[in-house]
Amino acid sequence: MSTQEHGQIVVTLPDGSELEVDAGATVEDVAFEIGPGLGRDTVAGVVDGDLVDKATPLYSDARVEIVTAASDEYLDCLRHTAAHVFGQALQRLYPDAKLAIGPPTDDGFYYDISGVEIDRDDLDDIEAEMADIVAADYEMERVLVDRAEALDRYEENRFKREILQHEAAGEDPVSFYRQDDWDDLCQGPHVESTGKIGAFALLDISAAYWRGDEENEQLTRVYGTAFESESELESFLERRREAEERDHRKIGREMDLFSVRDYSPGCVHYHPNGMTIRRELEAYIREKNEELGYQEVWTPELNKTELWKPTGHYDAFKEEGEMFAWEQDDAEYGLKPMNCANHAHIYGNERHSYRDLPLKYSEFGTVYRNEQSGELSGLLRVRGLTQDDGHAFVRPDQIEDEIRQTVRVIEEIYEQFDLEVLYKLETRGDDAIGSDEIWETATSSLRNALEREGIEYDVEEGEAAFYGPKIGLDVRDALGREWTIGTVQVDFNIPRRLDLVYVGKDNEEHRPVAIHRALLGSFERFMGVLIEHFKGNFPLWLAPEQVRVLPISKAHHEYAHEVAEELSDFRVEVEDRDWTIGRKIAEAHEDRVPYMLIVGDDEAESGTVSVRDRQEREKNDVPVDAFRDHIEAERAEKRTEVDFLG
Repeated sequence: MSTQEHGQIVVTLPDGSELEVDAGATVEDVAFEIGPGLGRDTVAGVVDGDLVDKATPLYSDARVEIVTAASDEYLDCLRHTAAHVFGQALQRLYPDAKLAIGPPTDDGFYYDISGVEIDRDDLDDIEAEMADIVAADYEMERVLVDRAEALDRYEENRFKREILQHEAAGEDPVSFYRQDDWDDLCQGPHVESTGKIGAFALLDISAAYWRGDEENEQLTRVYGTAFESESELESFLERRREAEERDHRKIGREMDLFSVRDYSPGCVHYHPNGMTIRRELEAYIREKNEELGYQEVWTPELNKTELWKPTGHYDAFKEEGEMFAWEQDDAEYGLKPMNCANHAHIYGNERHSYRDLPLKYSEFGTVYRNEQSGELSGLLRVRGLTQDDGHAFVRPDQIEDEIRQTVRVIEEIYEQFDLEVLYKLETRGDDAIGSDEIWETATSSLRNALEREGIEYDVEEGEAAFYGPKIGLDVRDALGREWTIGTVQVDFNIPRRLDLVYVGKDNEEHRPVAIHRALLGSFERFMGVLIEHFKGNFPLWLAPEQVRVLPISKAHHEYAHEVAEELSDFRVEVEDRDWTIGRKIAEAHEDRVPYMLIVGDDEAESGTVSVRDRQEREKNDVPVDAFRDHIEAERAEKRTEVDFLG
C-alpha cells in the first residue's frame, strides 16, 4: 500500500521485499537504508526497468535495483563513461568538433560528431589521448546547471540545444557530467572515475544521420568499446575478428549467393547458389507446415491501403513512414507490409462451422518495409523480405493446443540447424488495442503453453505488437550472438475488427482467434544468420554444391563424369579445367564444398574414389556405392555435420 500521502513512498526490491523511504530519497539513499556497505558500493540504480544515476530522486512507489560493480548493468555505466572519455579526447585534439549523442550499446559505445573531418587513420591519436585521460583517473562529477546557462553553453551546438528542447524539455536545472575541465550534457549514470576503465578500443568510423533521419544532417559516428580488463577486451576483439570472417556479405560474395544492387536498395537478388539454399529451406518449411495442417496460399503484394485501415496496420506502418504507398486513380495503393489482413479476407470469403476450425493458411509472402537506408545491412536488414508466414484461425478452446504444437515444431526446426532457441514472452505495450480481458486471456494462453511444454522464457514487458501478445524467438549462434527470428502471436483483435465469424454448436455466430506465426521469420534474415552461423560451411542438404569430382588429369575426365553420373541425385560438379590437382583441391576448399572425390589411375581401375572433406580429412579406395549410401542418409536426416570421414 502506498504511503505517498504521508510523505513516504514504498520501494520494492528485487527479492520482493518492500522498504518505506521519504519521498525525494535518492537511489543511493535507498541503498544506504538497505545497508551501509551497499550504499558505499552503489554506482547506479534500475528504477522501474530504467538505468538511472544514483543521485536520482524517487517521488512515487517504484521497483528499485541497486547497481554495483558486480551488476550486469555496471558495464553499461563504464561504457557510457568511455564515451565521455572519447568526447574529451576528441575535443582536446579537435577543439572545433561538435558532439551530438554518445550512448552505450550492447557491444560498447558510439559518439556522433560534427564540425571535424576524421577517418580511421586518426583513431590511433584519439586512443592515445583517451589513454592519458583514463590514466589521470578524473572523477566523474554530476553537476546541475541552470537551463538558461546550458542553452548559452551550446549556442554553437544545435544538437545539444535540440536535446535540451526535447529529451530534457521541462528540466531545470539539467545534469552535466564533469571530468577535469571538460563536461557534457548527460543524464548518466557513470562509473566513479575515468580510471575505472580497465581497457578500451576505438573500433570503426561511419556516417550516420542525426536522429537516424535521412532528412537531417549527416554526422560522423565513431564506434568504440570498453571493459574492466585487458583480457576481456582481447576476448571481445577475437570474437569481433571471427565475426568479420563470418560476415554474411563477405561470404555471400565469395560463394556467389546473393547481391543487393543500388537500383533496388534493401531488396535481394538471389544468385543460383543462394536460390538453391532458399529452395531447400522453403521445402523444409513446407514439410513442417503440412505437419501442422496449414494450407498454402498466395496473396498479392499490391493492395489498396483501405485493406489495412480496419486492422490498425495502416496507422502502425503508414503514419510511421514504414509503408510504401502512393496515390493513383483517386485511391491510395501500397505494397503490403504484412500478410495478416489478406489471410483474414481469405478466411472471411466463405462461411465456416466450428467443425472447420482450426483453419490454417501459410504463405511465403513477400512484404515491404521502408527501412531507412542507413540501417540496411545485407540480408539482415532489408526493405523487401519474404516471410514464412502463417495464420491459424481457431476456436478459443483450441488456442493453447495450437501454440503448443507450433512450439514443438519450432524446437525441431532449430535443433536441425544446431541453433539454441531463446523464448521471450512479450506483453502489452502502450499502443495496444482491445480490452484488458482479451489481452489477459491471450497472454495467459502463451504463458501456459510455454510452461506446459517445460520451456524457460524471459518476460519483456510492453514489447508486444499492438494487436496481441507474442512469443518472440531468438536464436544463439556459433559465436554466442543472439538474433531475433520468428514469432508466435495470439490475436483477438483483428478477427473482431474484420468481423470474422464461425457458427458454433449452438448455431450462433462466434469470433475465431487468430494465431500469427513465423517459424524462420524471413528467409532473408534467416539465411544471413545461417551463413554466419555455419561460416558458409553448410550442411550437405543445404550446400549449393554438395560434391565435386576432381580428376587428376585429362586422362581421368571420362571416369570422373561416370562417377558424377552415379551421384546425379545430388548437386555434383566435375572440375575438368586444366589445373593441377593441388589447385583443384584448394579451389574446392575455397568454395566450401562438403565433399571432394579425387580420381586417378588407381580409382578408375578399381571403380573407387578417394574422398576428401572440407575439414581436410581423407580416405582412399572408397566404393562409390558406399559413399552414395552414406550421403543419402546424411541428406535425408539433414545432419548438421559432414560426417563420412568423422
